[in-house]
Amino acid sequence: MPGHVVLKSTGPDPDPTEYLYVSLEQKRIDQTKPYDAKKACWVPCEKEGYVIGEIQGTKGDLVTVGLSGGETKNFKKDVVCQVNPPKFEKCEDMSNLTYLNDASVLYNLKSRYVCKLIYTYSGLFCVAINPYKRYPIYTNRVVKIYQSKRRNEVPPHIFAIADGAYMDMLQSK
Repeated sequence: MPGHVVLKSTGPDPDPTEYLYVSLEQKRIDQTKPYDAKKACWVPCEKEGYVIGEIQGTKGDLVTVGLSGGETKNFKKDVVCQVNPPKFEKCEDMSNLTYLNDASVLYNLKSRYVCKLIYTYSGLFCVAINPYKRYPIYTNRVVKIYQSKRRNEVPPHIFAIADGAYMDMLQSK
């Protein structure tokens, strides 16, 4: 923007913790979610993409699923996806998910984004969801968190990718 001046704030960089790590309190909440591996499922939804449901029965190629609000619907077996156990809630690397399906990937990305965790790994890739807000995760304080660390030692961030590339470049010249 012409004529727009950005002033550097004085003082120490703000604490980036809430934008990088899932809090212990949030982890406790996530671990206590009700979960039944045989009944929990994802089903397609026009409005939401996928919604969570509970399998109530199967008859041939159709699965009867109970949805929130007491509604019951039948779905073809091939569109019903399994739900990951609560230990995978807000997973940092989606390649570690027990059930890797579209619904689980979208759910994981959304649940991390809602908690201001905009970076997530998917195997070798770093997925970023732009919040269109300024988070204090591109400061010198954050650079120091990622310097000389392996990717699995720190939460997902573009700095981890950049530092890994830099270290590889130094080693292979």
